Amino acid sequence: MVTNSLTWEDASARVVQFYRLTKPRVVSLIVFTAIIGMLLSVPGAVPLDILILGTVGISLVAGAAAALNCLVEHKFDAVMARTKGRPLPQGKVSVPETSFFLILVGGSGLLILYQWVNPLTMWLTLGTFVGYAIIYTLILKPLTPQNIVIGGASGAMPPVLGWTAVTGEISADALLLFLIIFAWTPPHFWALALYRKSDYAKIGMPMLPVTHGDAFTRLHVLLYTIILCIVTLLPYLTQMSGLIYLISVLILDAVFLYYAVKIYLDYTDQIAREAFRFSILYLAILFAALLVDHYFYF
Repeated sequence: MVTNSLTWEDASARVVQFYRLTKPRVVSLIVFTAIIGMLLSVPGAVPLDILILGTVGISLVAGAAAALNCLVEHKFDAVMARTKGRPLPQGKVSVPETSFFLILVGGSGLLILYQWVNPLTMWLTLGTFVGYAIIYTLILKPLTPQNIVIGGASGAMPPVLGWTAVTGEISADALLLFLIIFAWTPPHFWALALYRKSDYAKIGMPMLPVTHGDAFTRLHVLLYTIILCIVTLLPYLTQMSGLIYLISVLILDAVFLYYAVKIYLDYTDQIAREAFRFSILYLAILFAALLVDHYFYF
């Protein structure tokens, strides 16, 4: 009985390590915005089978992309304080195990999307996977300090994937959701890069604070936050949303802009940390406000 108990505990611990490879906190925000994209795509209820299968398929492929990112960067992760506790640097899972896991998980997600959702969503999800895990992680990230800006296109795709899962097409409103996340990504990640600059410098990663210095990065955080504030008004200006969203986004933008100004004029690592944490909350509340507004006016 003791042996069986220990075996079960070991197996459970292994499952947890594979789960951690999928970066569940990051993927949860991806999946959340994809679900919002589904719900915003039609005036009424989303078919339950599409909602469930679309969510599962997108989640699995996003988890596989995160696992591939962990695989490609595991030597860098071992050096950086923020990532050295991940399963691969800790030796909790091996490279071959991770490779098999991500192929199994990603392939299952693509199959679900193709077979039970629609081919367009599957191909867009595959393109997003390639964009994030290969073009961004393997090519852009080690090559250019503009990696976040260019690679942000992949990170901005989830609401479009959710939208196409339900409608089978890409609309202007879906592209607005894409544009919001695309504009949000640079100030979100550069806030992190500012207070983690030494980690990135240690591994030779050309993040903006490393290649161009703090002052240049702080200015760009402010400029991109202003762009974000403008972009987030578009759903109201195009009549995609109403007053509930407008009031919510004005408050959210004011707080985000406050942090951006503080970073620019009176920088501290603590302010950058607070800005990074708030940026995650910002995006979640913004998309929730879009959803509430959508059903309120429906």
